[in-house]
Amino acid sequence: MWAGGSIAGVQFERISCGLGNKSRSRATSGIGVETTRVLALRGVHVIMAGRNIEKGIKVKESILEETPDAKVDVMELDLSSMDSVRNFAAKYISSGLPLHILINNAGDFSRPFKLSKDNIELQFATNHLGHFLLTNLLLDAMKTTSYERKIEGRIISVSSDGYCFAYNGSLSDHINNESSYNHMSAFGLSKLANILHANELARLLKVAATTCYLALNPKVKGVSGEYFSDCNLAKRSARAKDQELAKELWEFSLSLTSSK
Repeated sequence: MWAGGSIAGVQFERISCGLGNKSRSRATSGIGVETTRVLALRGVHVIMAGRNIEKGIKVKESILEETPDAKVDVMELDLSSMDSVRNFAAKYISSGLPLHILINNAGDFSRPFKLSKDNIELQFATNHLGHFLLTNLLLDAMKTTSYERKIEGRIISVSSDGYCFAYNGSLSDHINNESSYNHMSAFGLSKLANILHANELARLLKVAATTCYLALNPKVKGVSGEYFSDCNLAKRSARAKDQELAKELWEFSLSLTSSK
């Protein structure tokens, strides 16, 4: 799920955190729905991105019932498909809308081993690679908005404490290895990748990175590449702070997304 558009009139000082937790989080369910509702309530033009357009429209209608002047739109996006990510990014860029806030919120939790349309383990493809590619494709739009509007852009990657259960060893050893597949370790690896991605993105681009709180609260202005839990800065394991591992993930992700 991600949000773009004007944030004029948002009451930053009143933002607090109180979102629930779901095993599957996207714009049309769980954290994604509440994030959309809160941002729209505070004047953000929100673009809900998800696979289920019908469900997204129902969420939009429920928000408009509560806040008739809310600006909410729905666009199709399947983060497990690189073609879908590229199509989505192209449509958004061609719309000419500004982009202030990007929230990477997918949290697929697949128990059986599955491959995406691009033949990559589904959890890693959805929870990390889709976000990685989408962020790269929209970075220029966010930079342009930041420059033209003089407003700091924010990129938020929603991770999970489940990152602690990630496989040990090299990242590439486990991505498509069905024989060693463990659904919790695979999920943990994708969530570890979210944190490492934020670390490396912050290091390379110096852009500011729980959801509504990070998107709107001025207390996190200038804070980048950190891990938050329950709206507080949280300690990361040594592996989640490993800069060399973050660089490895970045290069590995580039190789997977550039060849598809």
